[in-house]
Amino acid sequence: MTNVFSNPDSVRPPGGNYTHSVEVEAGSRMLYVAGQTGMDIDGNIPDGIEAQAEIAFDNLLKILAASGFGKEDVVFLKSFLTRREDRDGYQKVRSRIWGDIKPASTFLLVSGLANPNFLVEVEIVAAKKG
Repeated sequence: MTNVFSNPDSVRPPGGNYTHSVEVEAGSRMLYVAGQTGMDIDGNIPDGIEAQAEIAFDNLLKILAASGFGKEDVVFLKSFLTRREDRDGYQKVRSRIWGDIKPASTFLLVSGLANPNFLVEVEIVAAKKG
């Protein structure tokens, strides 16, 4: 068995690029990745949600790869944005990078993140057989 992505007919279909639930096979390797922000390796934080989202997702993909995982192994994604008006720009980048991969997701608007210049933070959970 591999991870099973499910959208039960008994609930409204997802309203975006996510799946309602993901069942992980027993004995899978699990990887919990701390929230990644729009800060690059040199400590730069660009202006704008799209640039910051690009960096956050790039960081996540690099962390996945370092542990032998890929984006197809991501089963849960949690997004934090500080400004409602950035949602479309964030979703544009997310859709381009993740394509048809639709992990279970939560999207939150928050009053702030660790650095006041951060517009986005994204954390993930990945699961991979053995």
